[in-house]
Amino acid sequence: MLDSDQTISRVEEILARHQGMEGALLPILHAIQAEFGHVPQDALPVVAKAMNISRAEAHGVMSFYHDFREAPVGRHVLKLCRAEACQAMGADRLADHAKTTLGLDWHETAKDGSVTLEPVFCLGLCACGPAALVDGKLVGRLDAKKLDALVEGMK
Repeated sequence: MLDSDQTISRVEEILARHQGMEGALLPILHAIQAEFGHVPQDALPVVAKAMNISRAEAHGVMSFYHDFREAPVGRHVLKLCRAEACQAMGADRLADHAKTTLGLDWHETAKDGSVTLEPVFCLGLCACGPAALVDGKLVGRLDAKKLDALVEGMK
């Protein structure tokens, strides 16, 4: 784990790489998350100052987009589709099953750091619902049995 000074130093390097870029806030936040696995709170005041925006604005942009994280995620990320087409195919039951099986709620990470459970609103697999994104890989026609197998593979 990096201390605050190390974090700020790495954020400043990212800012330098984006210097002069028009509309750089989102690319900067993406680069910070790629570097750390999340956007550390220590980074936001540095980004705000460099972008000449308020800390509240930087935080507002970061918190608006669901893919930006405030804390590190688990070794595996399970995103379950919450859109209407998947709900019509049983996604609510599947979500309840996932929460119970993992002992997690949305946006939580297992204590052992193995998995993070996140909702996502449409993966574009509407004809194959319920759908999930597991470590960046799309999975369609998911049911409790398939989900259990996926979870077992995450341990």
